[in-house]
Amino acid sequence: LAIPPERVICTGDVIAYCAEPEETVRAIREWGCIVIAGNCEEQIAAGAPDCGCGFGEGTACDLLSRGWYAYASARISAESRAWMAALAPRLDFTWAGRRVTVLHGALDASNRFVFASSPAAEKAADLARAGADIILAGHCGLPFVQRLGRGVWFNAGAIGIPANDGTRDGWYGVMRRAGGNIAFELCRLAYDWRGAVRAMRAAGHAQPYAVALETGLWPSIDVLPPAERAARGMALEETTLTLAEGGAEHRVHP
Repeated sequence: LAIPPERVICTGDVIAYCAEPEETVRAIREWGCIVIAGNCEEQIAAGAPDCGCGFGEGTACDLLSRGWYAYASARISAESRAWMAALAPRLDFTWAGRRVTVLHGALDASNRFVFASSPAAEKAADLARAGADIILAGHCGLPFVQRLGRGVWFNAGAIGIPANDGTRDGWYGVMRRAGGNIAFELCRLAYDWRGAVRAMRAAGHAQPYAVALETGLWPSIDVLPPAERAARGMALEETTLTLAEGGAEHRVHP
């Protein structure tokens, strides 16, 4: 899709896991898309000692994050750190007559994981407190779109790491208007994962995540709820949620 950068939103955590953090920041800044702060940007900008995900001490996620976070933080320039510090934690705008709020994790905390199986009441409460009809969020790394009454929670997944589904693709989301309807599309993104693996191995960095790029399976599932754990290795389908612009009608189809 030829989507111009000014119509693209990144929900943060630009540099997590990757072998070339400074180069990645430079590339996304030069491209010019809209970026909000994820917990990684917040932590690196503050000079914090960890990524701030709140992993339990000694868990696999905790041990793995110590390695990639220290590597990334040591390679981020002062200029990029200042850019991270200036990023807004939230974005609000109106689209197709609906109020949209962009978050990284959840309304109350950028590092709170919200999954498809997370309680619908909690998501609905965030929509209500944000005064939003649509929440666009990230952080959990798994794509999903969910209707919540008249609201929608839309998580496009991640473009730089697979969705733990046994395939190597990343994911992105598209919102579009067509024929009196609005559509939320979850789409696969094929990319040069081999090049990313070579860079990570050449740097001797985050090897379990290099394996994840090859296998499509995460090296740790500590943070996943039971439903998402059970879906490990099951290939996800591209999905569209379509709503009438008036609001009531909706359908989900692969």
